[in-house]
Amino acid sequence: MPGVGIFRKQLAGAGRTPAPTATGGPVPQAPRATLADVAAAAGVSVPTVSKVLSGKKHVSAATRDKVLEAVRVFGYETPRPPSSPRVGLVDLLIDGLGSPWAEVLIRGAERAAARWGFSLVVTSSARHDFDLRRWIGTVRKRGTDGIVLVLTRADQREIEAIEELLHVPLVLLDPAGQRDPRISTVGATNWLGGVMATTHLLELGHTRIGFIGGPLDAQCTLDRYEGYLAAHRTFGIDPDPGLTHYGNFLVTGGKDYGARLLGRDDPPSAVFAANDLQAAGVYQAATERGVRVPDELSVVGFDDSMVCEMLSPPLTTVRQPLDDMANEAVRLVSEELTHPRGPAGTRIELATTLIVRGSTTSFGERSA
Repeated sequence: MPGVGIFRKQLAGAGRTPAPTATGGPVPQAPRATLADVAAAAGVSVPTVSKVLSGKKHVSAATRDKVLEAVRVFGYETPRPPSSPRVGLVDLLIDGLGSPWAEVLIRGAERAAARWGFSLVVTSSARHDFDLRRWIGTVRKRGTDGIVLVLTRADQREIEAIEELLHVPLVLLDPAGQRDPRISTVGATNWLGGVMATTHLLELGHTRIGFIGGPLDAQCTLDRYEGYLAAHRTFGIDPDPGLTHYGNFLVTGGKDYGARLLGRDDPPSAVFAANDLQAAGVYQAATERGVRVPDELSVVGFDDSMVCEMLSPPLTTVRQPLDDMANEAVRLVSEELTHPRGPAGTRIELATTLIVRGSTTSFGERSA
């Protein structure tokens, strides 16, 4: 994410300038304490300090006392107290706008924002000139009631920076990396979706099934792959590790790794791609090699985006309820505003569904 590295250095040095030397002149004003200073002094994380200052539950009495003592010593003042008036805006920060997945999600978030009384402001962090520090400054200046993050590569440091400097409800949608139990998240049953996709192919008689995941640091990739493995275990089959590749959730990833799979001496008879765009790339790789879908290669995707019906044959896939996921994310923002002392760290997982179309067929029915 451009600019994030610089921002991290600025955060690391915030509030830690040397004390002035007595010279007989006016004493320079000490830098204002940050949430990170309070967290370091109390020996806890920045999100924990944020929860204590917001009056939320799920913080032990001992931890709360340590935080409040550090607040007193530092004279820390919250940048936006809970009594601040609402501005009627919710920000959606997403790391891509061009994919069908993102388009469906944004439309759902817009409808959800209107339903819960907000206007939605959408920002793409994939822009070449995006700078997290500048974005946070812009949002602080105009105000916001909450943030929904859809960042496949956001790390804990970046999330803590947004929490510290904006101090508004924060919800992660389809989060990357290990999930922080103190932050509300909304996702789908990715593991079960992986099980359903792979089980469908195994039930059709396929025993050599390729898997093309997204980036390894995306939690949904790991969950879908674990589902792929679990389905194989249920059928008593050891999947060939050489049939697993990790792509980029783009058509190029599916095409490149699809070509590798089909170029093997022992190619798979089916491929489970961890999203629809990569499944479309597998179609392209198959076409270039003269391999027919589904007669010679069955393909399953994930998402149920508009791509599925545009492909020929239409793509069998696992449906994510993206509209419902967006609605739940905005609802959680509204709920935290309405009940600031309510439970934090809500985890919502919405059900995935297998949608069978024309891209899969029985192994025994393949053309000679």
